[in-house]
Amino acid sequence: MFTGIVTAIGSIESVEKRGDTRVNVACAFDPEAIDIGASIACSGVCLTVVTLEGTKGDARIGFDVSGETISRTVPGMWEAGRKLNLEPALKLGDELGGHLVTGHVDTVGEVVSKREKGGSWQLAIRISRAFAPFVAEKGSITVDGVSLTVNDVRDRKDGTCDFGLNIIPHTYEVTTLGNLAEGDHVNLEIDVLARYLKRMQSLANAS
Repeated sequence: MFTGIVTAIGSIESVEKRGDTRVNVACAFDPEAIDIGASIACSGVCLTVVTLEGTKGDARIGFDVSGETISRTVPGMWEAGRKLNLEPALKLGDELGGHLVTGHVDTVGEVVSKREKGGSWQLAIRISRAFAPFVAEKGSITVDGVSLTVNDVRDRKDGTCDFGLNIIPHTYEVTTLGNLAEGDHVNLEIDVLARYLKRMQSLANAS
């Protein structure tokens, strides 16, 4: 489990095709504090550490990314040069600063607008019809691994919806969200509580 609080931005240094795709990420973590087999969220995707090199502040971490993961995440995400939001798995006793995040991407959304207001940035992201019912005003959602609060929801006639987010200057600077532009795509994970509530509602309506 994760919290959606990014602790570093990594950069994909190299990609190797070997059955699964081996992705090697450079970041400022301390390899001595990470175990082989540990879980790290990479822009919202829970991956397992398979190789570790480097020194404190200059780590090299290898992950194997399956074809299934590649097919369900942002196109072009697993390419050399790509920046990734990184978060180690939650440990017992850690502060839950965001919300509970599983690291399983549900769908890919599109940034439909971006504008600055009062020093912060306001984003509108379009989510597919299948997942629009899980997004609620003042609810939580994970965007490229970042825990955010939904400001508003605008339902569309085709069943999709656009939801608004406010990105404060700190989040804008310490995550990859500051690099987003209109037309870009992002990994989305809906709130796990919304998932269970939707399931309970479906069962209640069926009875």
